[in-house]
Amino acid sequence: MTETNDKGGRKSLSLNKPLEMKKAPGDSGQVRQNISHGRSKTVQVEVRKKRGAPAGPMKPAVSTAAPSTVAPKKTLSVSKKSAAKPAQGGQNKASDNQLLTDNEKANRMAALQLAKQQQEKDAEEAAVRAQEEARKAAEEAEAAKLAAKEKRHQERTTKRRSPEERRRAEEEEAKRLLEEAEAAKEAEAIKHREKQKSAPQPAEPKREQKPAARTQRPGPAQTQEEPDRAAAAAPRKKTKGKPAGGGEERPSPSRSRVGDQRRRSGRLTIGEALDDRGPKQRSLASVKRARRKQMAQPEEAPQKVYREVTIPEVISVQELANRMTERSVDVIKELMKLGIMATAQQTIDADTAEIVVAELGHAPKRVAASDVEIGLGGDDADPEGSLIPRAPVVAVMGHVDHGKTSLLDALRKTDVAAGEAGGITQHIGAYQVQLASGDLITFLDTPGHEAFTAMRMRSAKVTDLVILVVAADDSVMPQTIEAIKHAKAAEVPIIVAINKCDKPGADPNKVRQELLQHEIFVEDMGGDVLSVEVSALKGTGLDKLQEAILLQSEILELRANPERSAQGSVVEAKLETGRGMVSTVLVKRGTLRIGDNFVAGTAYGKVRALLDHHGRPTEEAGPSVPVEVLGIQGTPTAGDEFVVTESEAQAKEIAEYRLQVEKDKKVTATARGSIEQMFSAIKEGTADELPVVIKADVNGSAEAIVNSLEKLATEEVKVNVLYAGVGGITESDIALAAASNAMVIAFNTRANKQAKEEAAQQGVDIQYYSVIYNVIDDIKAMLSGMLAPTLREDFLGYAEIREVFNITKVGKIGGCMVTEGVVKRGAKVRLLRDDVVIHEGTLATLKRFKDEVKDVKSGMECGMAFENYHDIQVGDFIECFEVVEVAREL
Repeated sequence: MTETNDKGGRKSLSLNKPLEMKKAPGDSGQVRQNISHGRSKTVQVEVRKKRGAPAGPMKPAVSTAAPSTVAPKKTLSVSKKSAAKPAQGGQNKASDNQLLTDNEKANRMAALQLAKQQQEKDAEEAAVRAQEEARKAAEEAEAAKLAAKEKRHQERTTKRRSPEERRRAEEEEAKRLLEEAEAAKEAEAIKHREKQKSAPQPAEPKREQKPAARTQRPGPAQTQEEPDRAAAAAPRKKTKGKPAGGGEERPSPSRSRVGDQRRRSGRLTIGEALDDRGPKQRSLASVKRARRKQMAQPEEAPQKVYREVTIPEVISVQELANRMTERSVDVIKELMKLGIMATAQQTIDADTAEIVVAELGHAPKRVAASDVEIGLGGDDADPEGSLIPRAPVVAVMGHVDHGKTSLLDALRKTDVAAGEAGGITQHIGAYQVQLASGDLITFLDTPGHEAFTAMRMRSAKVTDLVILVVAADDSVMPQTIEAIKHAKAAEVPIIVAINKCDKPGADPNKVRQELLQHEIFVEDMGGDVLSVEVSALKGTGLDKLQEAILLQSEILELRANPERSAQGSVVEAKLETGRGMVSTVLVKRGTLRIGDNFVAGTAYGKVRALLDHHGRPTEEAGPSVPVEVLGIQGTPTAGDEFVVTESEAQAKEIAEYRLQVEKDKKVTATARGSIEQMFSAIKEGTADELPVVIKADVNGSAEAIVNSLEKLATEEVKVNVLYAGVGGITESDIALAAASNAMVIAFNTRANKQAKEEAAQQGVDIQYYSVIYNVIDDIKAMLSGMLAPTLREDFLGYAEIREVFNITKVGKIGGCMVTEGVVKRGAKVRLLRDDVVIHEGTLATLKRFKDEVKDVKSGMECGMAFENYHDIQVGDFIECFEVVEVAREL
């Protein structure tokens, strides 16, 4: 204990030992958290020491067996198998084994056993080494992970506290250390008093002894049972004034006895509180200042992490900053350097984002929305060993009514044409024919009407061969030429089938000669195109046609891999009651099975059932096999690519992306069309429109009707197709037609009962058709009726003015002689003077003598007057004519 002087001149006590702030591992401290609205709360924080990695390497807990104990068993099993094989091989192998001696057999068996043992031993040693390396790598990774976690925890704890909170935490820590020191001193004082009780009591000090500066205060553990002994042991303070008798010093009246419970006066120091006086030590304020200075030292800046940033086509500034883990302010600064003023919520293009990412040191990675289709369908090339021959796909094309379907019926031995409306094919049919030789041929029957151009084009693209059917009595026609163009565009070989050779007026040579004009050189004319004369009605020449198809397919070497996921084309799509959307699919390669997920254009789904071309259920469909697929969500378009995907989620994502692309195209086209329509309306006037709603049985027919009606448009009238779909007519279709004052065209489909009632109430006209050219003719007539009629002038006659009469209240009247034709009252007239038109108007008065007459013929005299015009002279001629309206046609 040491004595120090305070400001009042009084002596105070101090600690001999300096205070130290110690905190055992696992001790908890308190942190004050500031909450909104001026509130705060105290939270207990426990700090743990970082655990280190284990000192020594861990031994792998892998038990390995000696190779000598395992090898004989395996060798024995091998020897048994090898010994059993000659027994099953027959007498020849047994005779070969007898040529070897017993010693050679024993030496070979011993060598095999040694080699087997050595291989097993090497494999076990390699496995042990691999396990040891894996264990060491795991330990190092775990230690690094723990160190990084502890460092992050410390950084977060330091950063999270504000200066005020750190100051409060330091004060609380110092207060706790003081309390611990006081408790330790109290324990020492108790031990010291116990020792004094056991030892003999010393004599009371003399009065002349200099008393201590202050009365010793009792410790906290001192009890009230010893007030007299404590008072006797405490020294008295000497007063400034002495008594008159020169006796003993009296205690200060301001000091009371130790046992007094009155409120103490003066300042309490650490020395008085601990009942000990030691050398002067560092103050608590100094400790706080040192800690603040230590805390204020700059921390090591965290190392920046550079990332690979994925950049889409359009991205917002905030999202780009989040992907780089950068502040949005830094990203905006980089944009300002590029001359771009943008906020955090605004979007930027991919090129600008790539420049910003590179400037901030990250690695940009460009992606697009179309990346969802990457890898769709797998590799294009299949291994050579997996390819097997497949059936050829043949498209039958030609002009309407040249016997395409009848020829296919003769090959299939069925009557398909009897079920067609009007005797023509109006949708694509896919069939597979098995010949007497066992060979398979897949046929696609295409429509021949000019409206089905898109169907023929798609058929040419998905086929291997094209059979061009030409009637011998009709020769080459427009749709025949169109089919030739489609086949050449698809770069597929052509086989010419000259049909109807049994008719009296048939001339196959004329057909061959006309085909030369379109660069189709048949073999009979020195070319390389096969031509066969057939008769679908009598069945002649069909075997030669089949041989030509098989010969051409052998030259093409058609092969496919059936052991991969299916890929094909949508031939046709239709909506059936009870089965939903049904699509006819031609598989190109792979095998389509029930349960496969697929995507076809903007439609996707899961195969629920498969039906062959006879309508019978089947489990799978291989290459070149046409099937009907059930389980489609959406409406696929004929010609869409049909691809099997790995999951339903992938198929849905691709379909949604394609649907969004189509919507964007429609919006762009609509916006462009609206601007063009605005300018055209200002310049030429708005064209009259005929709004229609089209519903057909199959998608191909609806597409053909739409294309045909759009071709009828002129500058004055056109067809506005509000909606074209597949399936029956519903109430929504009637509501759409009623809202737009449109008519409904039903092609091979009907309206349900509710739709019929709704149409009757709304006054919507529903037209039912089964033949496509009837639709075109009726719409053409309607558009013709919408055209403005043509005005035509019909000449009536001439009249010469011989005299001019001026009549009061009437005006001038010309006395005329009809020189040519006839003059009628109310007709249009022109006044000619020196063969120049002076006036054109209407004839107001036509009189003969005093009577009004309807007309005056040539050679007769009459009186004429014009409406609102009186400048007539003698010698003028009057031309009389009338205007006639003539109806126009498209």
